[in-house]
Amino acid sequence: MEPDFGVGAKMERSDPERALLREVQRDVTTPLAELGRRVGMAQSTVWRKLQEFEAAGLLTARVALLDPVRAGVPLCIFADVTLADHAETTIAGFTALVRAHAEVIECHAVAGASDYVLKIRAADMAAYERFLSGVLLRSQHIRSVQSAFSLKEIKHTTALPV
Repeated sequence: MEPDFGVGAKMERSDPERALLREVQRDVTTPLAELGRRVGMAQSTVWRKLQEFEAAGLLTARVALLDPVRAGVPLCIFADVTLADHAETTIAGFTALVRAHAEVIECHAVAGASDYVLKIRAADMAAYERFLSGVLLRSQHIRSVQSAFSLKEIKHTTALPV
């Protein structure tokens, strides 16, 4: 019987399973036979493990990662957002706002001076100013926004340390 990996549960994995997870994080298009060769598993085992990881909610998507400069959104902004209040309707309205705008690529509720940190991508400073002034600062749900601009990306990865 398979163990139940509920929400937030950590799956116990073997070394080959962890290696498989590292490999698919690196390139999900790698053929199953090649993945098996790299991690020491049969192709059928690799397929079964990937199905198990998906069923358990460990693998959540298979995506292509774009280069932000070549995609036309080189400016990376971190915006600290303070809400107008903490009423359920305010939080729901803010959540709907950030989910509706593709410029916001990450949103995290945080402890500290602000309520949320947004990671935003924009074509240039003028595009960000339009988004800031036309969307964020016009929202009744937002009291203030403090922006910081990335000067240089030192490290970027989507791979989790497994």
